[in-house]
Amino acid sequence: MQILGAFLWAVLRDGGIFCFYETLPFSTPDTKMIIIIIYILTERGRLAKGFLLKTLYQWHWISSALCLMGMLLFSVTGITLNHASQIEATPRVTSQKAQTPVSLQQQLTQLATRYDGKTAPLPSAVQQWLAKNQSIELSSSQEAEWSLEEVYLPLPRAGGDAWLRFSLTDSSFEYELTDRGWISFANDLHKGRNTGVAWAWFIDVFAVACLLFSLTGLLILKFHAANRPLVWPIVGLGVLLPALLVILFVH
Repeated sequence: MQILGAFLWAVLRDGGIFCFYETLPFSTPDTKMIIIIIYILTERGRLAKGFLLKTLYQWHWISSALCLMGMLLFSVTGITLNHASQIEATPRVTSQKAQTPVSLQQQLTQLATRYDGKTAPLPSAVQQWLAKNQSIELSSSQEAEWSLEEVYLPLPRAGGDAWLRFSLTDSSFEYELTDRGWISFANDLHKGRNTGVAWAWFIDVFAVACLLFSLTGLLILKFHAANRPLVWPIVGLGVLLPALLVILFVH
């Protein structure tokens, strides 16, 4: 016990608890050391709890900062989606027509015999003609629907729609673009409809950040629940209310 006391004496003296040791109203060093050990264990638990709470606060505000703009977007578009029938939108349709050059027409006709009833990308020469003469940029991964009568390429997009068509019977080319406005565009962002791989990754990362924000908030509530008796009743109401709505009104 004396060796342990000497060791703790050195630790306590270096750790700044020397004054606390001197003020204890006991004359026996062993008794003082037992009290000091209890004090250390108690303080260690309190410090660990404080460190955990501080870490939770840090991750809570970081995740909230990451989620801020996304949560605003998804909150507003949640309202617009819920009242889509009450929000009027006038689609704007743009059409383009042209005659397919003879060389491209011959190339498309030859490929149509190979891809009849299948899907395949447009030839690079056709893509270059579209970009230069029609201002239509395509990616090599977009596949058209081929038949002996026509080549049809759907071009779905967020907030609208588009398609192009090469007729193999009369060498005509048609392109149509439909723009349904910024509200439709924001709604498609909410749904992840025709928004591409990058936006899909953003939604995944945003969902993880929201999950972190919610879990850290729940743990912070747990720490404060002892001094705030309404914490758990309000949390329970937040769980019970949507559950009752689903059970009673969603069929």
